[in-house]
Amino acid sequence: MADPAVSQQALSWSALNALAPPAAERIEGPANAQATLRLFGQLEESVRVTLFRDHHAWCPYCQKVWLWLEFRRIPYRIRKVTMRCYGPKEHWFTELVPSGMLPALELDGRLITESDRILESLERSFGPVGAPMADHRVRRLRDLERLLFRAWCIWLCTPGLGEGQERQARIQFQGVAKQMEQALASGGGRWLDPDAPDGPIPGTADLVFIPYVERMNASLAYFKGFALRQEHPGIDHWLTALEQLETYRGTQSDVHTHAHDLPPQMGGCWADGSQDQQRMALAVDCGAGLDELESRWSSSGATVSPPGRALERVLRHRSTLLARSPLGDRFDQPLRAALSAMVLEQPVEPESGSAAALRYLRDRISVPRDMPLESARVLRQSLESTAALDGDQHADALPFEHRFDQDPRPFLDPSQLMR
Repeated sequence: MADPAVSQQALSWSALNALAPPAAERIEGPANAQATLRLFGQLEESVRVTLFRDHHAWCPYCQKVWLWLEFRRIPYRIRKVTMRCYGPKEHWFTELVPSGMLPALELDGRLITESDRILESLERSFGPVGAPMADHRVRRLRDLERLLFRAWCIWLCTPGLGEGQERQARIQFQGVAKQMEQALASGGGRWLDPDAPDGPIPGTADLVFIPYVERMNASLAYFKGFALRQEHPGIDHWLTALEQLETYRGTQSDVHTHAHDLPPQMGGCWADGSQDQQRMALAVDCGAGLDELESRWSSSGATVSPPGRALERVLRHRSTLLARSPLGDRFDQPLRAALSAMVLEQPVEPESGSAAALRYLRDRISVPRDMPLESARVLRQSLESTAALDGDQHADALPFEHRFDQDPRPFLDPSQLMR
């Protein structure tokens, strides 16, 4: 039975289209996961670089190179490839790179693989971002990043840890995290970069850390109930400084995306079952998010609001979303109800029997592939609140060993499939 307090009707598609902002500028605007060409005010004829990265804008090694090109403002093209976790690898790419590994980069016609080799080649051609990769101070920081990565993997990816082993793994991780805080403090600024610790942008030393520290913050909250940003204020200060930069925000993912995309990539991530872990995981899975534990950037003053950008992105793929929904075309009204609730900021009753389909979509929003973090958060919240008006039915649990439900092919133009 419909809730008598919910009187607003779902807006029509034409009304929703009228409320949507224009698509984000991809060639000259801020970093954007949908871009296929970046020019930074230069002519397209000047482009010497092609970056091969994943469709989902999730690969951590791709993110490192992506950020370097953006901060260094080097014009480049982007060709997108499917990570094996999400679907079959494109034949044109395996012919180019038989291993299929990402990222790859073409510089002046020469193909380079492995992210560190790519950064070293880019530095030789265009100059470094801050202190160069070969600087002895940066090499020490790169060694520290590997230690932090190893401690994280032991804690997150070892199944069957007993209580004492969990405690020891946490102590080991926090010991290395404190070394990162000490490295930040010793520079006296906001960045790890030894040449410009308080400059306007981070250096390569920081870019080496960004992808996996972002994933550590997400995964340790979801699987271990561990609030990295509370426990390590130096790292929180560093992440907060990054989140003030549009360039970083264009590449930033969220806890939901990381928590469900990491297990198949890492060979499994294991929850400790603590009360904090269950509370945080529930907040993430129901769409509420983790507020400042997740991100400290605000959209206040932005030209396009988070709901507006979420609306624009859903409208672009509306037909495919309906076709892939468990309800098929019957998802039309529930989807309009959730979008209407988001933009009108009041509940809209969905048609009966739609709760599971609304939650199916809630669970498959990918950040930053689909939209920025704050837009994804408000859309997930609206999908959940609209579903709750219909009941507590849930779609099947997300797969743990792969994410083939995120196969990008249905969302691509035929020309992208044939390149």
